[in-house]
Amino acid sequence: MDFLSDSKLLIAISGGLDSVVLAHLCHQLNLNIALAHCNFNLRDHESDADEDFVLQLAENLDLEVFIESFDTKAYSEANKLSTQMAARELRYYWFEDLAVQLQFDYILTAHHADDNLETFLINLSRGTGLDGLKGIPEVNDNIIRPLLPFSRQAIEAYAKEHHLKWREDSSNASTKYLRNKFRHDVIPILKEINPQLLQNFQNTLRNLNDTSDIVEERVESVIDSVVETIDKHQKVFKISEFKKLNNPKAYLFEIFKTYGFTEWHDVANLLDAQSGKQIVSATHRLIKDREHLLLSTVNLKTEEQITTILETDKQVKTGLGMLFFDEANTVSLKSKDVIYVDKALLTYPLTIRKWRDGDLFYPLGMSGKKKLSKYFKDEKLSLLDKEQIRLLCSGEDIVWIIGKRADNRFRVNENTKNILKVELK
Repeated sequence: MDFLSDSKLLIAISGGLDSVVLAHLCHQLNLNIALAHCNFNLRDHESDADEDFVLQLAENLDLEVFIESFDTKAYSEANKLSTQMAARELRYYWFEDLAVQLQFDYILTAHHADDNLETFLINLSRGTGLDGLKGIPEVNDNIIRPLLPFSRQAIEAYAKEHHLKWREDSSNASTKYLRNKFRHDVIPILKEINPQLLQNFQNTLRNLNDTSDIVEERVESVIDSVVETIDKHQKVFKISEFKKLNNPKAYLFEIFKTYGFTEWHDVANLLDAQSGKQIVSATHRLIKDREHLLLSTVNLKTEEQITTILETDKQVKTGLGMLFFDEANTVSLKSKDVIYVDKALLTYPLTIRKWRDGDLFYPLGMSGKKKLSKYFKDEKLSLLDKEQIRLLCSGEDIVWIIGKRADNRFRVNENTKNILKVELK
């Protein structure tokens, strides 16, 4: 990690053994460091004593120190998180904020080999894929973990040899937390069975990460074959290509895991489900649409929003872009993003809305009317394409399926005196 010597570093320090050793090591190497300590206010006077210890350590080492106090219990209740998860979120949000505001290049944490083993066993006990068995990454964006190759025993030996002082967190002795149960009840037995446990575990992690590289390479090649199109609204996947694979479910897992889906039987069942069937994660939707799977972000605004346009308005913002309204002398530009209408036929205010079942219009160039649902089917629009549709209306009449087709009733003819040009940009 030679790159750290030329970087501005923020060390996450609790006052415990691991982070104190990390601070001392970095200080001995004359690295450009500052300390950051979180007081989670979970252990009454102990939390305040940890803060005092870190302040004294910073003074002894002549280092800048940042302290932040959190109401962790209130945050955990408000966000329906466990106390440990709440503390984790608060900690990393604050570290990232400090790094951005004060231009720290990297945030250093004191995770070590025993932490890595505990995380591995926790993930294994809960059920996980390959990613959950790869361990804690030594480098993850701007988070660096320099002590990850070292055991807790080696770190403690270093601290005692150099007569370092540190704080003991009393909550670490409690086995009410799953991590502590593994630390105190399970791992000591595993180490008794195999004294080379940590060394063998490190070898296992290397093998798993090598295997993961192969999997990622293969998945990337499959993505090239299963993705049909990508636009700002959706990704379209070809079901037929998934069905050609030896194990479609495994590839579905690898491709869609980053979008928050966890019910993998439901994802796999979409391949043979009826069109319109969908599943939802916290952030995304996956929809079966005929021979395709459509992936899009979840739209949290479920209510219909209607935009009103006055005769004096020259531009209006829509979900599709900006609509510009200008008077024109002639019909010139031919484009699906531009229409020309007879202004005298419009009733103001105009509106922009989503389409509804039963909507119909008179397509420009045709004499008859057509249901929008039939028009969409003829145009082979997907379910998500249809959700993006917006209509420019005069009263209850459709003037324009915006960006698609104008209505014949408002067309410019030989009797038109005022031409209105409407353009989508």
